Amino acid sequence: MNRFIIAPSASRDLDRIAEYFLERNVNAGEKLFRDFNQKCFNLLKFPNLGRSYNHIRPNLRGLPLDGYIIFYQVVDESVEILRIVNGRQDLETLFADEA
Repeated sequence: MNRFIIAPSASRDLDRIAEYFLERNVNAGEKLFRDFNQKCFNLLKFPNLGRSYNHIRPNLRGLPLDGYIIFYQVVDESVEILRIVNGRQDLETLFADEA
């Protein structure tokens, strides 16, 4: 894989997560973002890490991140990060709303 792409929806998710941690615990937020960055680079080396979520959307995969899930798909020679959401959400509804 050559690169990862952050979709606009994932960028909005990251903004919301950053706002949450700015109000509560900046150090924990910084760690989460470092871990997120590392996981994205790991996906370039191993693009099929994590779990398949084909039952929600074809070719959708997810990688856990401290209570969140990084949802992504492999597109050509890139990894596209689609969403970063709390793992306790109703994921089927979340992606159905985007369809």
